[in-house]
Amino acid sequence: MLIDSHCHLDYFRDDEVEAVVGRAASAGVAVLVTIGTRIAQADSVKRLCERFANVWGSVGIHPHHAGEAPLPEVAELVALARHPKIVGIGESGLDYFYNKSPHDIQQEGFRRHIRAARAAALPLVIHARQADGDILKILQEEWSDGGEFRFLLHCFSSGRALAEAAVAMGGFVSFSGILTFPKSDDIRAIARDLPADRLLVETDAPYLAPVPFRGKRCEPAMVAHTAEWLARVRGWTVAETQRVTTANCLKLFDRLRLPGAAAAA
Repeated sequence: MLIDSHCHLDYFRDDEVEAVVGRAASAGVAVLVTIGTRIAQADSVKRLCERFANVWGSVGIHPHHAGEAPLPEVAELVALARHPKIVGIGESGLDYFYNKSPHDIQQEGFRRHIRAARAAALPLVIHARQADGDILKILQEEWSDGGEFRFLLHCFSSGRALAEAAVAMGGFVSFSGILTFPKSDDIRAIARDLPADRLLVETDAPYLAPVPFRGKRCEPAMVAHTAEWLARVRGWTVAETQRVTTANCLKLFDRLRLPGAAAAA
């Protein structure tokens, strides 16, 4: 059993989502977490969660979209997260590679999402790209000023210092198809060395398809290939990797339930 801890099901056409979810189930991916990137998108995330028993979601604003409209207040983010199948806040964070939103707006949005995650008692899903220093600075400042919160560095492609500092704060780290890319030796070394109880896997579908599907549209079913690479990197069996990453995901997203448990609850 695997969990795709980060995908974007609403980026697929409505008439193909059922097949995408079905192919994931056939590949042993029991649960999918579909991630919000805009406030206007929150309803579509919730509808997907209601449509499929094994789909859960998050709400938030991706840093690419932070400058498109006035940032929501913390209370608005908390209210959006009250749906019973919303398991996280985000994705939020900083992206200084594409620079699609001004840095100061990204930073303010990131801080509001942190505060919402703390207030809602839900984990924060963090996007970090070429902004390691500011990501860590804001995490540490918000932790010191407002108290602890749970978080996940998703689709990890940053440096070792950020990964180790995040884990020291109790954070989790998720690896995507990037782990399988030929030039990702540094990422594989980080995945090898981090504590086992802090590792998750994801696809970020429809992006970043793993080897051997690189260049094609990614789907949640492909998280199985990333898990195989993580097993290889860690010296684990595939079954052990499935067990560890699933347990970690359930620990982080503690509102999430596996399909049988969800029905029983």
